[in-house]
Amino acid sequence: MMRKIFSLILICFFVTIQAQELNCKVVVNYDKITNANNQIFKSLETALNEFVNKTAWTEKTYKDNEKISCTMFITLNSYESNNFEASIQVQASRPIYNSSFSSSIININDKDFNFQYIEFQNLFYSPSSYDSNLVSTIAFYSYIILGVDAETFKLDSGANYFQSAQEIVSLAASTGGKGWSQTDKTQNRYYLINDLMSTTFKPYREAMFQYHFNGLDNMNKDLKSSKEAIINSINTLSTLHEAKPNAYLTRIFFDAKSDEIVSIFSDGPSINIDGLVDKLSRISPTNSTKWVNIKF
Repeated sequence: MMRKIFSLILICFFVTIQAQELNCKVVVNYDKITNANNQIFKSLETALNEFVNKTAWTEKTYKDNEKISCTMFITLNSYESNNFEASIQVQASRPIYNSSFSSSIININDKDFNFQYIEFQNLFYSPSSYDSNLVSTIAFYSYIILGVDAETFKLDSGANYFQSAQEIVSLAASTGGKGWSQTDKTQNRYYLINDLMSTTFKPYREAMFQYHFNGLDNMNKDLKSSKEAIINSINTLSTLHEAKPNAYLTRIFFDAKSDEIVSIFSDGPSINIDGLVDKLSRISPTNSTKWVNIKF
């Protein structure tokens, strides 16, 4: 009997230490809602924070300094009879080696996040079944964060996480919910994971690795070569742009990186950046007002 109890304790301890991949802050903004008791929104926020941070998304053990810092900012647009219409902004960052700084790796604004939630209901993720749009969307973006973060350290190391995200899409698509189908708009959850796993869009993953591992992580050693590596990553994205203009992943890259790129090339030792501003303006024209601030 004591042996069984001890084994149970070990199992519980193992699950606890496994469920430490994400250091995520979930914020539920309900400023637009005036027809309900605010307590349900606070309960939703608490439940989501516990769900994201206590679910064991992988079989790996993460130390405190290895947890991925991220936020999920949910804006509620309407609420009636436990039905929510909302948007979710997902952001994540990773530390820069031998530095006190961190770098944004994801900044996604998903405007098709509608779900049902009953106060105090249990949120539980099962890889083999669809539970709800709320659970599926949060689980999907948790795996996207894990996969993209992994790709910044080793090329193709995010494949298993992306596969888990794709399985969520496959299960959720049959419900007809917004954001899960290829018949919806071309910049949604379906296309995000489809592109991340496509060989056509491998230059995005290559650029993420070049930018972070070859670029940012070596800045403490050789700033010039690091900047050159970052230019190489932009060149890699340029090849993707030529094949797939206005690609969703290209937009995601620059939504996370535009301010940082301007900062990198406006300070420190100068390198040859001939054509850089023109190339950035061509790949990401929505950020043209930022690119002109890059100093030669």
